[in-house]
Amino acid sequence: MKKTIILIAAALLNTAAFAQTTWNSDKMHSRLQFTITHLAVSDVDGEFKDFSATVAAAKPDFSDAKFTMTANTTSITTANDQRDGHLKSADFFDAATFPALTFTSTGISKGAAANHYKLNGNLTLHGVTKPVSLDLWYRGTITNPMSKADDAGFQVTGTIKRSDFGFGSKFGSPMLSDEVAIKANGEFAKAN
Repeated sequence: MKKTIILIAAALLNTAAFAQTTWNSDKMHSRLQFTITHLAVSDVDGEFKDFSATVAAAKPDFSDAKFTMTANTTSITTANDQRDGHLKSADFFDAATFPALTFTSTGISKGAAANHYKLNGNLTLHGVTKPVSLDLWYRGTITNPMSKADDAGFQVTGTIKRSDFGFGSKFGSPMLSDEVAIKANGEFAKAN
């Protein structure tokens, strides 16, 4: 009987050690941005004002992290109302038909530097889902002095090709670059 109790206790401790923790993006301290080149001579920056992301991980260095993100395509802004309206139209995001873009990670592997990873996942944009590979920098975890909760910081960067998603196909690369740079900075609050 004593041996059985010890085995059950050990199993419970082992399960607790590998339990996943969920972290939710702090909207006030997170940004999802992009950059595209116009006419091969200038960059246009934009961002999504309405998005949410979660991270689930069992390891404290996030080397087993799973990321999910959803952005509202109608929340796009480039600091120009006319351009923003065009981006929401059927020529680009077609926000009425595709109101969200999503990312779900499928794997993570260590990079060359400490706290740097390669984050692989599926990006759904304009109704098309494709695998993408992004660079992830885990910037650390601290106890937030205001909330007294744990916060973790991440930066994700990478480049996608809009042609892979049938996005803005009326506008060739002389007008707009096929490559779109992505940069996301986020603070995530520990949920459990």
